[in-house]
Amino acid sequence: MRRFRAVECLAALLLAGLVAGCGSRLPERAFETRPTAHPSGGEPLRIGIITSATSPVGGDTFTGPRDGARAYFDALNAHGGLDGRRIEVVTCDDGGSGVGNNACVHKLVDERKVFALVATTALDYAGAPLVAKAGVPDIGGQPLTPAYDTYPHLYGIYGSSAPRTGRAPGWNGVLYGGTEVYRWFRTHLGARTAAVVSYNQAASAGYARLVSAGLRAEGYRVVEEQVDFVLPNFRAVAADLRAQHVDVVFDAMDTHGNAQLCEAMEASGVRVAAKVTNVQNWSASVARDYAKAPGCRAALYATGSSRDYDDRDFPAVREFRAAMGNRALSQWQLEGWAAAMWFTDAAKSCAGRPGGPTRACVEDFVNRAEPYTARGLLLPVRFEHLAEPPKARHTCLSVARWKDGRGWVAQGDMNTNCATVPQLGYRP
Repeated sequence: MRRFRAVECLAALLLAGLVAGCGSRLPERAFETRPTAHPSGGEPLRIGIITSATSPVGGDTFTGPRDGARAYFDALNAHGGLDGRRIEVVTCDDGGSGVGNNACVHKLVDERKVFALVATTALDYAGAPLVAKAGVPDIGGQPLTPAYDTYPHLYGIYGSSAPRTGRAPGWNGVLYGGTEVYRWFRTHLGARTAAVVSYNQAASAGYARLVSAGLRAEGYRVVEEQVDFVLPNFRAVAADLRAQHVDVVFDAMDTHGNAQLCEAMEASGVRVAAKVTNVQNWSASVARDYAKAPGCRAALYATGSSRDYDDRDFPAVREFRAAMGNRALSQWQLEGWAAAMWFTDAAKSCAGRPGGPTRACVEDFVNRAEPYTARGLLLPVRFEHLAEPPKARHTCLSVARWKDGRGWVAQGDMNTNCATVPQLGYRP
């Protein structure tokens, strides 16, 4: 149960209310079979990847997990495939709409007969009930919606302790997240006054309330700032941050809003110990996105549940980076790579079975008591079915800080950045 993970992807939340107006027509690129090598062996094993690649949020916002997963399967095929069988990857762009997502599920599950889904990254996972009903394993998806805490056969990249009966998210419609991020900044940076900046938009304001509640539970004095969604006055926010002597800034905004806020802070001479962002913005584009705010950029931290993609000293990270080649990298790509590895390891556990791996065997591996780490790329992931949510939990997190000329630099080891923290409930 990571910190409010079902609402962690802020850009998705901010625009969730706007997506309902999207049309039902899928882009022409909606269904694409990924060319792969052809190792000898049995029939190809077909895997589907659903991504909101052309969503209203903007191009490439959600494509990182897809690209990381495809890179892993390409590398796997180049080395003989899965026990001699080629992995055939079929992608689908759902356009960021529920109608498009249902169409993708129908095409991949019913028509293309994929064995499993991997690294799903859907702004509106409307087709989740259909995936669950079909019994298709969905492994390593990004929990942009509560689907991964609701339905059986769906396995989000960060794990889940919820019953997942298909009736309601979490425990009777309530999800839980910990305060480990706020604890870390209080402990390691001595932060005591935190600002939470949001838009006057329902999803943004709702997420900001969750962040504020978590901060207060960790003893912070919280300064809440809200700006107009259409015409935000970030200079006024920056002035108040300075007057309030804020130590650390959290937000419920998209990347563009964060960059504007940082530019306003720069112009007003505001310096903070940390400007905190999430895994969605943990990418190589920081230098470009915050080009006009070097002071704010120097205080930029990202938190998540996977190992820093810039940690070149770690063997599994080096393998990922080598496979990605010269592409600009992101943390979501690394998590997509880990999702594909997770599926592959699950399928390999079925070796020797007549006819190859079965869905039941793959799910047995994912549901095992031993947590999964993707060779150390992920914090230990497990799936439980707890009747009641825990009130507190020992939880770890990955923290990185941006350094010009070096990229993202890990702040301690994610397996020791741990604390026992309260679990706070919220309704998605």
